[in-house]
Amino acid sequence: MSYTEVPGVRVPIRLWTDPASVEDGAMQQLRNVSSLPWIKGLAVMPDVHYGKGATVGSVIAMHGAVCPAAVGVDIGCGMSAVKTSLTANDLPGDLSRLRSKIEQAIPVGRGMHGEMVDVRGIHGFSATGWDDFWAGFDDLAEAVKFRRERATKQMGSLGAGNHFWELCLDLDNCVWIMLHSGSRNIGNELADYHIGEAQKLSHNQGLIDRDLAVFIADTPQMEAYRSDLFWAQEYAKRNREVMMALSQDVVRREFKKAKVTFESVISCHHNYVAEERYEGMDLLVTRKGAIRAGSGEFGIIPGSMGTGSYIVKGLGNVASFNSASHGAGRRMSRGAAKKRFTTRDLEDQTRGVECRKDSGVVDEIPGAYKPIEKVIEQQRDLVEVVAKLKQVICVKG
Repeated sequence: MSYTEVPGVRVPIRLWTDPASVEDGAMQQLRNVSSLPWIKGLAVMPDVHYGKGATVGSVIAMHGAVCPAAVGVDIGCGMSAVKTSLTANDLPGDLSRLRSKIEQAIPVGRGMHGEMVDVRGIHGFSATGWDDFWAGFDDLAEAVKFRRERATKQMGSLGAGNHFWELCLDLDNCVWIMLHSGSRNIGNELADYHIGEAQKLSHNQGLIDRDLAVFIADTPQMEAYRSDLFWAQEYAKRNREVMMALSQDVVRREFKKAKVTFESVISCHHNYVAEERYEGMDLLVTRKGAIRAGSGEFGIIPGSMGTGSYIVKGLGNVASFNSASHGAGRRMSRGAAKKRFTTRDLEDQTRGVECRKDSGVVDEIPGAYKPIEKVIEQQRDLVEVVAKLKQVICVKG
C-alpha cells in the first residue's frame, strides 16, 4: 500500500497503515508531535503503537531541534543478522545445548560480563577505533560518569524485554544468526538525564505534552545531548558487534567439522537520530521504532518469538524519509498480555522453537504482537523482501 494522509497541526500525518487501526492514544500522540514548531514532516510505520511522548513506529523530521523522549530511552536499539554456511541438515535434533552455550557466552536480562570483554581476543573481530570510542566516555554527562565500569562490563550483553538472540532458517534452509539489543543501562541513564534537562528549558513550558520537550540548535544543551546521543548510538552498534562476534565463536566451536563461514553482517538502528537532507533542508530525523530504508540499504524487520522475521532492502521512498518499520509492533501492552495469556498459550505459540516458555516471558508471546506478514505487506513501497527467516532458537533475558 501507499500511505494515507490525515490532517495534523503543522504538517500532515502520513500513515502506512489504516488510520482506523491506530489506537486513540497513539493518534493523539501523533497530533501532538505534528504541532511542534520545529516539525517538518511526520511518517508513521505500520507497526505504530502508543509510546512515551511519541509513538513507537514514527519518523519525526525536525529542523533545528530534537526531542530526546522521541528517541526513546534505549538509544541506538537495533538489529544485527548474518547468514552462515550452515544448513538445517547441520543442526542437531536437540538444540538445547547450543542455546545453553549462547546463554553462557552472552549475558541476558540485567546480567553483564564478569570483566570487560577482550575484543582483541575474539576471532576475526575488528577493534578499529575501540580505544578512541572508550576515551569518549570521559566527555559524557557528569551524571553518568560513575557508570563507567558497568558500561564496560555490559558491552556485549543482551538485556531484557523484547531483546533477543535467535538462530533462524530461511526458506532455503540456510542458517542465520540474528540479535536485537541496544545501549543497555548507559544509554537508558543518558536518555533519562537529558529528557529531564530538556523539560526544564523555558521554551518547552507551553508544550501540549512535557515528554515532547526539545533541545534547540546552537545551544549548549543541544550540543551536550548530541554528543552523548551519538556516543550512545555507537555503544549500541558496538554492543551488537561484540555479541555477534561471540555468537560466531560459539557456532564455530559447536560445528567444528562444518568449518563454518559467515557472510557480511547486516546491522541497523531503529531508535536513533540521523542528520539527513530533504528538499534542500538539513533535518534531524528521529526514528523511534523505525529503520532507515534508503535505496539498496539492507535492513531487518523482526516479528515475535514464534513467528519469524524479514531481511529487507530499502526502496528509498522519500515520503517516508527513507524509512520502514522496525518490527511487527505490539498490539497490546505487556500488562494486558500477562492478563490475557498463560504459559500454556506461550507453549502453543512457540511450538518448535527452543526457548523460554515460562511466566517471565509471557508478555513477549506472539499473540501480543501484530501479524508480521501484514506489517510487511503494508510497506511494499518502502522495502522489498530479501529473505524470510523462521527462528529455531530464541534466547531472551
